[in-house]
Amino acid sequence: MKKGIVLFMITVSMLAACTGRKGGEAERGAEPFEYVVDRFADLQVLRYQAPGFEALSLNQKRLLYHLAEAGLMGRDILFDQNGRYNLLVRHTLEAVYREYGGDRECEQFKALETYLKRVWFSNGIHHHYAEEKFAPGFTPEYFAACLQAVGADHLPLSKGQTAEALTEELFPVLFDPAFMSRRTVQSGDRDLIQASANHYYAGGITQPEVEAFYAALKDPDDETPVSYGLNSRLVKQKDGTIVEKVWHVGGLYTEAIERIVKELEKAQAFAENESQRAVIGKLIDFYRTGDLRTYDEYAIQWVNDTISEVDFVNGFTETYGDPLGMKASWESTVNFINKEATKRTTIISDNAQWFEDHSPVSERFKKKEVKGVSAKVITVVALGGDCYPATPIGINLPNANWIRRDHGSKSVTIENITEAYDKASEGNGFNEEFAWSDTERELIRQYGFSTDNLHTDLHECLGHGSGIILPGVDPDALKAYSATLEEARADLFGLYYIADPKLVELGLVPNAEAHKAAYYEFMMNGLMTQLVRIEAGKDVEEAHMRNRQLIAAWVYEAGKAGNVVEWKVKEGKRYVVINDYAALRRLFGTLLAEVQRIRSEGDFEAGKRLVEDYAVKVDRELHAEVLARYAALHLSPYKGFVNPVMREVRNDRGEVTDIRLDYTEGYTEQMLRYSRDYSFLPVYND
Repeated sequence: MKKGIVLFMITVSMLAACTGRKGGEAERGAEPFEYVVDRFADLQVLRYQAPGFEALSLNQKRLLYHLAEAGLMGRDILFDQNGRYNLLVRHTLEAVYREYGGDRECEQFKALETYLKRVWFSNGIHHHYAEEKFAPGFTPEYFAACLQAVGADHLPLSKGQTAEALTEELFPVLFDPAFMSRRTVQSGDRDLIQASANHYYAGGITQPEVEAFYAALKDPDDETPVSYGLNSRLVKQKDGTIVEKVWHVGGLYTEAIERIVKELEKAQAFAENESQRAVIGKLIDFYRTGDLRTYDEYAIQWVNDTISEVDFVNGFTETYGDPLGMKASWESTVNFINKEATKRTTIISDNAQWFEDHSPVSERFKKKEVKGVSAKVITVVALGGDCYPATPIGINLPNANWIRRDHGSKSVTIENITEAYDKASEGNGFNEEFAWSDTERELIRQYGFSTDNLHTDLHECLGHGSGIILPGVDPDALKAYSATLEEARADLFGLYYIADPKLVELGLVPNAEAHKAAYYEFMMNGLMTQLVRIEAGKDVEEAHMRNRQLIAAWVYEAGKAGNVVEWKVKEGKRYVVINDYAALRRLFGTLLAEVQRIRSEGDFEAGKRLVEDYAVKVDRELHAEVLARYAALHLSPYKGFVNPVMREVRNDRGEVTDIRLDYTEGYTEQMLRYSRDYSFLPVYND
C-alpha cells in the first residue's frame, strides 16, 4: 500500500471486505475454526490463522514474540496522531465501560458500547476508512450522567480538573458534527491542513506555511533526499515561529518509543542471522536519534535482508493520513514466510525486467535496469498501529524513490489475511445480488480468490516499483493527489499484466480466461459496489476508493464508443457488463501510460484533473440503489481482525520452552487488555 510519495502498502483489496467464495469456518485439526468474532455498526471483526507457526524453531518463535510486543508498545501513538483528543476519549469511555454500575442493558449504554468499539477499531473518533467523525448514538445528557456516576477516581482527569470540566471539554469532540469533522482532507479549494483534524500539525499552522517550511529544507540537486517531515509534528509556536517536534527517545512519544526499543533489543538476541540483527539495531538507532538519514540506512539494510524467514515492519511508515503525504502514521506487522506460496511471487520478481520492458508506458519513464525486486507471500502473526484492526493485504517498501531506484524494494502478499476474508464470507449472497449473470459468478467462483492474490502480487511487487521519476522532479509534486495516483498506477499495472499471455506461460494463471474474474470484480467494485462504504450524500474521499473509481470510470467513459463496458438493467436493478475484455485491457494500458507520465513528470494539474473529474463525485441515484440492495443482504462493508494471543510456555526453572498461539480472545477482551497493558502516553501530547 503506498500512501504519499512512492507507495507502500495496500489496504483492503478490491472486494476483500465485500465478497467471498469459501466457508465461514475452516477445519483446524479436528475442531472448526470460527472466523467471525464480533459485528457492530458497519464493521465485522474476524480472526485469522497462522498456519506453520508451530513448525518454527523456538528462536524464531521468540523473535516473533518480542517483535509482536514491540508492535503493541506503540499502540497509543497512532491514536494521538489521528487526533488530539483520541486518547482522552478512549480512556474516558473505557472507564465508563468498566466502572458504570447502572443499567447496562438500556439502549443508551448499548450505544455507548458501540461507540467505544468504533473508537477502538478506528484508533480514534473518525471512521477508519471514510475519515468522517462518527456520531454517538447516546445523548450528551446520558454521557454527563455516566461520568458523574463513575466518579473522579476512575476518570482520566488532568490536575485540578473535575468530572464536570471533563464533560464540558469532550462535548464538542463527541457531539458537535462541525468540530474536527474530518480526520484528513485531501482535495478541494481550501486549506487542507486546517480542514484536517489529525494531529500531525498544531498551533494554527496553515498549508502555505507547511509547504514553505519544507520547501526551504529541500535541495533540488540532492539525488538521495531524506523523507522530510516523516517522523515529526510541525507546530507554530505562540511567537509565530515554526518548529518540528520529532518523535524519538527523549522527544515526542518517548514514553512509548522507549518501550518499543526495549522489546526490539530483546528481539535482537533471537535474530536469525547477522543481517537481521543489524536491521533491528539500525531501527533502534533511528528510534533513539530520530535522524532521517539513519532511517534511510535502516530501510536499505531492511530491503537487502532477503534471507531471513521472519520479517517485520515497525515504525513511522505510511503517509496517507497526512493531507500533504509527508508525515507517517505508526504501524507494525510481524510475519514469517509462506515458502510454498512464495514460489508464485518469486516467478514474478525473477521476471521483473521483462514486465518493465514490455510495459505500455513511454520508454522515457521506464527503468533501464530493475534492481533488487524481491517478493514473497507471508503469514502474519501480529498486527499493530495503522495495520490494526483493519489491515493491508500487501506491502511494498521502502517508500523513498531513490532507495527503490538504487537498492530495490521488498514486496509481500499477506495470504493468511486474504484467506480469512475469503473463508469468513461464504454464501453471503453478494455475487448473486450484484454480478450480472451466472457466467460472471462462475468466473469469480473458479478464479476470483487466486486472481485477487495475483493482482495484489503484481500491484505490490512490480506496480509500485515500476517506472521512474525524471531527474529534477520533486517526489512531492503531486501533493494531496499523490496517494490516489500512486495506487492507481500500481492497480493499473496489475490489471494490464494479469491478462498477458506471459502469465499463462509462467504458470501464474491456469488459462487465458482467468483474468476475466479480476476484471469483472474490479469494474463492478469501482463503478458500483464500493459505494456501500460511503454514506448517502457523501463523495469519495479515501485514496484507495478514489483510485478504483478513477480507473473504472475513466475506462468506462473511454470505451463508450466501442461499448466495451455497459450498464444493463434487470428487474429494475443495474448491473455492470463487460462486452470486450481485450479492449478493456488496452484501455487499462492507455490509462497506465498517462498516470505514469503524470508521476514521472510531476504534472500536478493533469493529476488533479484526473482525480477530480473521475474519482470523487458519486451518482446519487445509483448510490441509493446500491445501499438499498446491500442493506437487504445484512452484511458489513468493513472488516478487521483481532490478533492471536502469543503465550510464553515456561518450565519449572522459568525458562521459555515454547510460544503458543491462542485464538480464543474476543474483540472487547483484546481491546481492554491492550489498553490496560500497553497504554504509556499521557492523554495530551502537545
